[in-house]
Amino acid sequence: MIDDVLFGKPLISLITVGFAGIIIWHLLSRQRPTTRLVVQILFFAAMTLILVGSGIEPHRFQGYESEDPQALLVIVAKTLWWIHLAWAVIGFIRLYLVLEGSPREARLLQDLVIGVVYIGMALSVMAFVFGVPIGTLVATSGVVAIILGLALQNTLADVFSGIALTLGRPYIIGDWILLSDGTEGRVVESNWRATHILTSANNVVVLPNNFLAKLGLTNVSRPDESHLLVLTIRIAPTRMPASVRQVMATALASCNSIVREPPPVVALKGLDATALEVELWFRVTSPSRRVTARNEVLDLVYRHCKSAGLLLAVPAAASILTGDLPTEESTRPPRVTPLELIEAIPIFATLTSDEKQKLAETTAVREFRTGDVIVREGEMLPSLMMVRAGIIAARHGDEERGRLAPGDVFGETGLLAGMQEVCTLEALTPVIAYEIDQEAFAPLLSERPTLAEEIADHLASRAERFRNGASLPPEHARSAHAILKTIRTIFKA
Repeated sequence: MIDDVLFGKPLISLITVGFAGIIIWHLLSRQRPTTRLVVQILFFAAMTLILVGSGIEPHRFQGYESEDPQALLVIVAKTLWWIHLAWAVIGFIRLYLVLEGSPREARLLQDLVIGVVYIGMALSVMAFVFGVPIGTLVATSGVVAIILGLALQNTLADVFSGIALTLGRPYIIGDWILLSDGTEGRVVESNWRATHILTSANNVVVLPNNFLAKLGLTNVSRPDESHLLVLTIRIAPTRMPASVRQVMATALASCNSIVREPPPVVALKGLDATALEVELWFRVTSPSRRVTARNEVLDLVYRHCKSAGLLLAVPAAASILTGDLPTEESTRPPRVTPLELIEAIPIFATLTSDEKQKLAETTAVREFRTGDVIVREGEMLPSLMMVRAGIIAARHGDEERGRLAPGDVFGETGLLAGMQEVCTLEALTPVIAYEIDQEAFAPLLSERPTLAEEIADHLASRAERFRNGASLPPEHARSAHAILKTIRTIFKA
């Protein structure tokens, strides 16, 4: 019965089995490669059995009579057989041609071998199905090959460069790279033709692989994304270089945007009559953090220089008289008074000069030694303190959340909002602070209601800064509106 079905009309049976195999193969999920391979082998075996039983040799060109009604059926049947043979071989390649630990290289090798299989299948169909003399065709098509090669020169160069970049793996998707022509960004896509780079300007740059392979490439993401920055600072030579280096090291130690390990480095680069040139070496967690870190470091360098009485040097290209240069003997360090700190704090920007002066007159000087705990987490400071000099670490539990430097304020959460401190504050260096109590603020808040709103916004943003995504008690996660309401309640009482 089976013989009658298969060999009664073998060509029609073979064509039916071939098309059925194509349909079933496409219906099977790609997530089940083994099942697809088994099904493909079964259909190929059935087609081979029908061909052998009917006396048709698919690997030989037997010729066709022009008037033979079965010639078309033979062509279709033999073509389907070669297609199923190619798909069976490809199934083996996809399943068993694997490079352990190198999926990208394995996929590339699979694609290359599969391309060869498809080319072989096409040539076999031309030779054994249609009787095309492949040997003669290849031998006489040199001119065509040269023309095609010249026409596809750039495309082929991109393809082979893509293969070289894939096998060499100088980068992977997601790496941040810097090219010798200045192009910089994160790799978002890489294919046979080109590599797509997302720049810091949020633009996608498409570089042909042939062009990319000729450029010098720095992979910023290897071995990790921490990125070294170097800033050059010029300080007037009014202090010994060792003192200047210590001030710069303190400024870097108070920065919250840089990496602590490896520690930042202060290098004395040069010294002349106009300036002591200092290089600050520090790392950031990612190239995207460079601008933030550079801005904070420059701000802290200015604040620490002002606190320590250092002067910034004039630019090297400036034309000045030698007699006008500041020296260690002729320069008096600028004093940092409470009034100057108050004028530098944004929340007091709307106060008049007289109001700032009255507030400054109420300040008292507080000093803390290295390691002193100024206030513990959950306690409340009854006064506002402005850092005059030194560094203070803010810790939540065992985790450091940030550092305070000259010009920063703390204690306002307790003084103005009756809130407990979010973090424990500990002096990392000797600290000098100016203290302002609640009595000095009462008349200001009663006369300036808008000042309370600005302080509330500042307190909410500061709590968010130290929270840093952590789970804190509910009383610390209050909005600016709730803080404003508390401030008004306290100062009305």
